[in-house]
Amino acid sequence: MLFKTLTVSEARKRIANTLGAPAAEFAPLNEALGRVVAEDLKSPEDVPSFDRSTMDGFAVSAADTFGASESLPAYLRVAGEVLMGRVPGGVLDTGEAWAIPTGGMLPEGADAVVMVEHTENAGPDTRGAEKWVAVLRPVAPGENVVRRGEDARAGDKIIKAGRRLRPQDIGLLAACGVNSIKVRKRLTVGIIGTGDEIVDVGVVPQPGQVRDVNTVALAAMVEASGGKPLLFGVVPDELELLQRVLREAVATTDLVLLSGGSSVGTRDLTLRAIEALEQATVLFHGLAVRPGKPTVGAVAGGKLVFGLPGHPVSALVIFEILVRPFLEPELFERVPLRARLRRSLHSAAGREDFVRVRLHVENGELAADPILGKSGLIATLSRADGLVRLPLDAEGAAAGEMVDIFLI
Repeated sequence: MLFKTLTVSEARKRIANTLGAPAAEFAPLNEALGRVVAEDLKSPEDVPSFDRSTMDGFAVSAADTFGASESLPAYLRVAGEVLMGRVPGGVLDTGEAWAIPTGGMLPEGADAVVMVEHTENAGPDTRGAEKWVAVLRPVAPGENVVRRGEDARAGDKIIKAGRRLRPQDIGLLAACGVNSIKVRKRLTVGIIGTGDEIVDVGVVPQPGQVRDVNTVALAAMVEASGGKPLLFGVVPDELELLQRVLREAVATTDLVLLSGGSSVGTRDLTLRAIEALEQATVLFHGLAVRPGKPTVGAVAGGKLVFGLPGHPVSALVIFEILVRPFLEPELFERVPLRARLRRSLHSAAGREDFVRVRLHVENGELAADPILGKSGLIATLSRADGLVRLPLDAEGAAAGEMVDIFLI
């Protein structure tokens, strides 16, 4: 298995084939933001439940306004007024108009609304008994009206399973009267750092030491992806100690990330610790990507365990392209942005390259400036807006070429 590299797509399929259905639970609407929908959601009713006006004006039969103009208005008798939150108390007849506010229910017989700006008060009739309105512009059937069920029809699928709920999705569910949603349980993600040289963020590093970047950054990425991070600290390069901490993490969380120690070397213990787990199956050791080639993927007791590279950029890029979609399934099908590359990039055929880029608008289109640097330089990722993907069969991309960009 050692460095028998898989593509990202192959690794995803191998992982997915080993996993069962995710656990689910019900969440009230006011606590569902950011949760992943566990099943397709359908509207229980028509939204809106009645034909309603989108403008202040007059509800009319559109046919009564045909040919109307400022020089030759259509005169309609004002037969009633629609009150907000009330059912109109009558039927609109030919030659009539009803005053109506924005959001008001159209009276039966009306099929359009004339904006108040396109009318004039024609005053009472000669007897002073009836009000009239002059319509200065014609309207078509359905104009300035939202029809019943135009937002959602009863039984329509309104949100697909796997969607991570956004504020606008919460609004749609509220409009449809959905107050409880079946969502995937938030995965608890155990995070373990490794390495004798790693010290806590609050410690001043001695020569040869570096601060713990990976566990802190990975915890933030888990949180941003809708998971619940659980930190198990940084473990020195001691196999027995790493095995003990790893067993605890697998037993108490849903998914485990180890950073560091995944490449080939006498001091790299991650693979050995993973292989020692009960019911462990190593799915791959090595990905055909840069950065992040020495990634390990395994399943132990039905739980995913990832050995991520020790370099911060490599670890975070692999999280983004491989781990995060299992927390946010919608990302499996995300559509990349297209941007024009500002400088040429070289790659090797048979390997996917993910290059950090800064984005800006140039001459009315999106442009991408590559940010080059070693995978141990976290500042390069902090400055980046996205990743440009150079496909397996490419040997790079030329300056001026349109490329795929994934926001990060």
